[in-house]
Amino acid sequence: MAAASVDDVSAAAAKASAKAAGVVIDDAAVTPGYAMGFTPERELPIIRRIALGSLRNKFLILLPGALLISAFAPWALTPILMVGGAYLAFEAAEKLWEALHGHGDGDTPVEDLALASEAREAQMVGSAVRTDLILSAEITAIALADLSDLPLVTQAGALAVVALLMTIGVYGVVALIVKMDDIGLHLADRRSAATRALGCGLVHAMPVVLAALANIGTAAMLWVGGGILVHGMHQYHLGPIPTWVEAFGHWAAGAPVVGPVTGWLAQAFASALVGLAAGAIIVAVLHLLPRKTTPATGADH
Repeated sequence: MAAASVDDVSAAAAKASAKAAGVVIDDAAVTPGYAMGFTPERELPIIRRIALGSLRNKFLILLPGALLISAFAPWALTPILMVGGAYLAFEAAEKLWEALHGHGDGDTPVEDLALASEAREAQMVGSAVRTDLILSAEITAIALADLSDLPLVTQAGALAVVALLMTIGVYGVVALIVKMDDIGLHLADRRSAATRALGCGLVHAMPVVLAALANIGTAAMLWVGGGILVHGMHQYHLGPIPTWVEAFGHWAAGAPVVGPVTGWLAQAFASALVGLAAGAIIVAVLHLLPRKTTPATGADH
């Protein structure tokens, strides 16, 4: 019985992890930015603090909450997912808004970026843990939606496995990313010409990797958030958008040989457009309307 239970938990965890992969990509793409701008010796401790905060989020808040919802209010799962999806879409749309209007990270003073004080470190860790709470909640909710027909004990075991594996995987990758330039500098000092070339390549690739991760993170937020909203609209029979998204995916899947790939890409793209539209509406409500109604005081509201 114990072996069968372990097998059930393992199979359920593997299935749920696959469904939550999009948010995991998002988490891994977003987190490295929180450790940037600090002295090299503080980068790994910061990642460790964020990882511990992530584990607390998952095991002390999200896992008990998910099991309570599964046991007493399974009807609440889809609305919770849709709220989280709307938040992801808003985050991505706000990043695009800031990039278009020049209010992104590029406006941060150099001295603030280089600051490695305890106060700034605590601020960045706190911000990262709050972001992780949202993303982990989405991972947990997506996983739970795929486990809802299983016994509660199996759900608990599978969610615990998913939480642990996701945390180890995400923050292991994040730690490797933030130390990539240091690894490159170490390799660049070696005698072998090939090793030195590899080290220099890693150092020069770091800005490109970080820029790519920022773009991937934004795209993943739109895709995952929009996909969650489309799924929720389909469940509640809200409008024709889910039908359009599905039809677009089926149309693209008709391509010879690469049909499965083009079909998935088309559906992800359509979901991202839905996420962008939803996020843009929220950004407009939170940023544009207050500026029109708030009297000018000389401060930026």
